Amino acid sequence: MIQRSDIILQLHRRDVKTVAVQAPEGLKREAVRFAFDLKREGFRVIMSGDPCYGSCDLDREGPAIADILVHIGHAPVDDTNKVIYEYYQVDIPKDSLREGVRHLSQKRIGLVTVTQHLHCIPMIQEFLANEGIVAVVKAGGKRTPHPGQVLGCSFEAAKAAGCSEILYVGTGLFHPLGVAIATNARVIALDPVTGIVQEVSAERLLRVRFALIEKAKVAEQFGILLSTKSGQRREELARFLVSLHPSALLVTMNEVTPDQLYNLGFPCYVNTACPRLAYDDQGNFPVPVLTPREFEIVCGVRNWEEYTVDQIP
Repeated sequence: MIQRSDIILQLHRRDVKTVAVQAPEGLKREAVRFAFDLKREGFRVIMSGDPCYGSCDLDREGPAIADILVHIGHAPVDDTNKVIYEYYQVDIPKDSLREGVRHLSQKRIGLVTVTQHLHCIPMIQEFLANEGIVAVVKAGGKRTPHPGQVLGCSFEAAKAAGCSEILYVGTGLFHPLGVAIATNARVIALDPVTGIVQEVSAERLLRVRFALIEKAKVAEQFGILLSTKSGQRREELARFLVSLHPSALLVTMNEVTPDQLYNLGFPCYVNTACPRLAYDDQGNFPVPVLTPREFEIVCGVRNWEEYTVDQIP
């Protein structure tokens, strides 16, 4: 839910006249309803219609033509006084937690989740404590300022827990797969929407990534993708990767799509934008899209034993 009254109060306190509103795909219709609420309050409102993949993907035009941007659904990555970050809270039913407990084998575990469930962490810890389980919740890095928070590009909170077993609460399998690779821990994924609980294995993903690395070793050219999105722009890393291979070329992009990669025609790309592109979208791309660490393996700078999931610090 969007805390409408809290945001409206903040806007009035700042004497805001024009508001830009941005939200990820799953929340856009809710954000449009909220935009009309703001309009009824007397604000001039601009709704961002572009895709949004996180707080690393802020609408650059919104703050330029409005007094402030209201970004819905994500925690802040960059501090700025021209953005209000509004978390979208989703409660977790206790019935799903009961099922999750049955899959845990340790009495001391790490606990991580995504932004929309962060407010539930104290409740989950209390529930587990009543079952005799200590849930360790630790702060992560700069991109994950809230204890227990993980992103598709940062699993530091999971690593900081220092536990051999971790409970991930959230939808999808990408985040728990990333936790498994980053920590080498046993990971139990609890989906509070479907109620499905499962142990996550990164073995299949790692086999796929190993095969892509082997295929890339025969590529004659490499396109090193540099994102122009403010929170995904790893320019220093991209330029370092270009220096590793004589046939590597820097390619700037705002939106990485299969059509764009096909039209450019490189036999292999290296992604320094959102890490999820290489992992989640590989099946849509016409050629291998490697992570920076994988390209270092191709170039002989690292070996397979040093493999780890790509993260943005």
